[in-house]
Amino acid sequence: MTALGLDVARIRAITLDLDDTLWPIWPTIQRAEDALSAWLSTHAPRTAALARNPDTRQRAREQVLADRPAQAHDLATIRREAIGQLLTWAGDDPALAEPAFEVFFAERQRVTLFADALPALAALSASYPVVALSNGNADVHRVGIGQFFRGAVNATQIGVGKPDRRIFTAAAQAAGVPESAVLHVGDDAHLDGAGALAAGMQVAWINRGGEHWPAAIPGRPHAVASDMRALCELLGVETAHQD
Repeated sequence: MTALGLDVARIRAITLDLDDTLWPIWPTIQRAEDALSAWLSTHAPRTAALARNPDTRQRAREQVLADRPAQAHDLATIRREAIGQLLTWAGDDPALAEPAFEVFFAERQRVTLFADALPALAALSASYPVVALSNGNADVHRVGIGQFFRGAVNATQIGVGKPDRRIFTAAAQAAGVPESAVLHVGDDAHLDGAGALAAGMQVAWINRGGEHWPAAIPGRPHAVASDMRALCELLGVETAHQD
């Protein structure tokens, strides 16, 4: 862990990324894809057969993005409409897109938290107001961690996603402080880091993989931590140890 000019005294609130910061996203998405595939196999087998081809799934997504460019930030809508596109191509009822999406969405909320996440959330939320800030569609309450958050802001609600400054401003407003008083915590150097820096926030980069900060991003993070527990140590916030 490294503090690169972090001013702890300036922090009055924390905005916190979710996917790949508190849990690994791709195992979660794979489980949701598997649940969707199983549901389609029962209710729309022709669509299920079509969707087994990853190129076809990608083509459906690209078609939706071409038809709805203004909603590219809305991952739930893009997913739902892509399912509808596959149903249409397969000759199945496109109205099945809604219940099919709900199967996917319910499974998408069943995440496996990193071991350091819960102790850190408990410690941070006891010291600061914490606001979830995500481009994804995880629901902190359905995930089971809502009690740690003052609020939650995502790209669907705001109409833009990270790194757009407006979503960071909305998250600061949800926390009740100016952007300059926020520490944004996230794993993505571009979406989290560059966006928060441009918004005037301090940035803590959760760098679980030991990556190098991209040279193309103006500025540097104010802190780099290998996980959430290490971040708490940098902030002087004590976490409970789990056996």
